[in-house]
Amino acid sequence: MSAIKKVVLAYSGGLDTSAIIPWLKEKYDCEVIAFAADVGQGAEELAGIEEKAKQSGASACYVVDLKEEFVKDYVYPILKTGAVYEGKYLLGTSMARPIIAKAQVELALELGADALCHGCTGKGNDQVRFESTYAALAPQLSVIAPWREWEMRSRPDLLNYLAEKNIPTTASATKIYSRDANAWHISHEGGELEDPWCEPTEKVWTWTCSPEQAPDQAEYVKVKVENGQVVAVNDQALTPYQALCALNDLGAKHGIGRIDIVENRLVGMKSRGCYETPGGTIMNEALRGVETLVLDKSALHFRESIGLDFSHVLYDGRWFTPLAKAQLAAAASLAELVNGEVVIKLYKGHAVVAQRQSDNSLYSEAFATFDEDEVYNQKHAEGFIRLFSLSSRIGALKQQEK
Repeated sequence: MSAIKKVVLAYSGGLDTSAIIPWLKEKYDCEVIAFAADVGQGAEELAGIEEKAKQSGASACYVVDLKEEFVKDYVYPILKTGAVYEGKYLLGTSMARPIIAKAQVELALELGADALCHGCTGKGNDQVRFESTYAALAPQLSVIAPWREWEMRSRPDLLNYLAEKNIPTTASATKIYSRDANAWHISHEGGELEDPWCEPTEKVWTWTCSPEQAPDQAEYVKVKVENGQVVAVNDQALTPYQALCALNDLGAKHGIGRIDIVENRLVGMKSRGCYETPGGTIMNEALRGVETLVLDKSALHFRESIGLDFSHVLYDGRWFTPLAKAQLAAAASLAELVNGEVVIKLYKGHAVVAQRQSDNSLYSEAFATFDEDEVYNQKHAEGFIRLFSLSSRIGALKQQEK
């Protein structure tokens, strides 16, 4: 313990990390530097965070703007894979952790720190995501996880500890929900959500309009896609972060992107969470809409298999691994064909592709029509079917011989 002189803490400004700062100083007799990542969670969450960290005992607080990098280098590559965890979750928390932990490591190395610290609990997935990144990028640094060390177990314990240290806090003993936000999504856990039989009340949702209260008139949005990336919304060229923000506004207004799931955590237990991903849901629909035009059957099947596998790689915190690098590269290769425009209908919680076009489209009305055509000889199908089903035919004949 005495060997640790300087620690960089992943700091949110919440109750947990506010208590961690004085605890680290007390237990390790070290300098504590707070690190906060701006991944688009909103100005309110970051307001006054530097002063709050210093009041808790930090020698300094660094707030690093990662919004554009987050969407460009993490969200967009993940979108190309089509990763969706357990059929519904668009992985908002999972995709933010690698860039946050990476930036924390970079700051620690720059400042000559001995250790890294996070406020993740011993029950969750985030401890694995942070520490796997630490291991991949700076294995020489010590890792401190207070929730696995200290005796405190509840919010009242933390509040009492801060009171003993005369450290001010705006937190209270009652915290109904646990939330995590970034430019891609916001997650909600706790409160009535801990009972899977309870339907979420409107108090849970903080971003999107209730589908029942959403506009009665549908709205259409045009999305331009190049190399599997959204580059324009309604004919306006935008950066990745700007495009996500524009679609977030539209999606939230129409109640799009709400899900309620019971998921399998990496540590073995199940947890119930509600997620809001308005712009991400629209982006995902746009890419998948163009894919249906440009990828043949085997290519689309391969992309789907990448998405399924990568959803677990990402969820489990394995971003900085050879496997993740290979899967991202494969998805990026397929996405070179994913160019086109999609018009998506937004209406009361639904985002549905209404129109799609691409210069790379494999769809041919001349071949697909139910009317008379001059390009397809239906008699050719007989030989194809006989060969395609040959193994079944041979198997059946063998059974007849027996």
